[in-house]
Amino acid sequence: MSLASDNATGFQITVSPSQRQFSTQPGEAILAAGIRQGVGLPYGCKDGACGSCKCKKLSGTVVHGTHQSKALSADEEAAGFVLTCCGVPQSDVVLESRQVTDESAFPVKKMPSRVTVMEKKSPDVMLLRLQLPANDTLRYHAGQYVEFILRDGARRSYSMANAPHTLVPVEGQTSPGIELHIRHMPGGKFTDHVFGAMKEKEILRVEGPFGSFYLRDESTKPMVLLASGTGFAPIKAIIEHMQFKAITRPATLYWGGRRPADLYMDAWVQERLTDMPNLRYVPVISNATPEDNWTGRTGFVHQAVLQDTPDLSGYQVYACGAPIVVDSAKADYVALGGLPEDEFYADSFTTEADKAKA
Repeated sequence: MSLASDNATGFQITVSPSQRQFSTQPGEAILAAGIRQGVGLPYGCKDGACGSCKCKKLSGTVVHGTHQSKALSADEEAAGFVLTCCGVPQSDVVLESRQVTDESAFPVKKMPSRVTVMEKKSPDVMLLRLQLPANDTLRYHAGQYVEFILRDGARRSYSMANAPHTLVPVEGQTSPGIELHIRHMPGGKFTDHVFGAMKEKEILRVEGPFGSFYLRDESTKPMVLLASGTGFAPIKAIIEHMQFKAITRPATLYWGGRRPADLYMDAWVQERLTDMPNLRYVPVISNATPEDNWTGRTGFVHQAVLQDTPDLSGYQVYACGAPIVVDSAKADYVALGGLPEDEFYADSFTTEADKAKA
């Protein structure tokens, strides 16, 4: 079925229960139209791979582009669910969706950035710091991400690892810029460059902010912060935000890796514990070897949460990292831990290989 709309002016989208409305252009996906008009629908990968943008369709007709069945199964589609990232309306549509508020939907901007810091945090993780234009302001929520726009038009997404308040210039200094944690994916178009030819002062084009992963400040529930690998980056930004805003809700960080070196900023977390009595930290290693001399928790990081807290019914969970970790956590926490499904917030780090499976 063609995804092109026969309507020359597009269609009207209404989001319940807020009753916010916006219009699509002919052939335009719902999510793209919402971002363009400042309506912050929930989403993650924008490529039909993660399912973060899944919404209940209350009325109207939507045709989907290519997507993965784990993001939206045939049964879910038959039951009226849609993926707004690849769903193109064929009529006016009413959706039911939790969404970012008006004030929280920061404008998406394209801007040049300059590489000012390249620091290897582990054999396969590079910390990049990008200087943004002094005459432009990037507003974002701790937990959101930017996209690099490569020379051939391809895009790569990375979460900001520093909280927004760190962009405010200190007297006599320029803004420190945004911090990103890049894992090397051998053969990767972008990461091979980062770990190969990239030099400081290189100019890169970025666009953002994107994503609906951010701390819900209005809640007072205790939190589980779940990270695997470089999924720690947006969690780090959230921890910085909590410290800056003096948020004292109990929070436990579970950070998982295959080997201890994967917990590449362990010392940074340990330092935060001194200043944040409300924060606990549980590092978990799945494939430790004898030479690691690892004496801490072992196994799968998402399972460690349920071992410590079998009843998650009164919690919020913020999960970032590999899709298999995020997907497993959501399924188990809802089914076994009693976590309300709408209290699970996630950013699944889908790679280009993951997206290609769509």
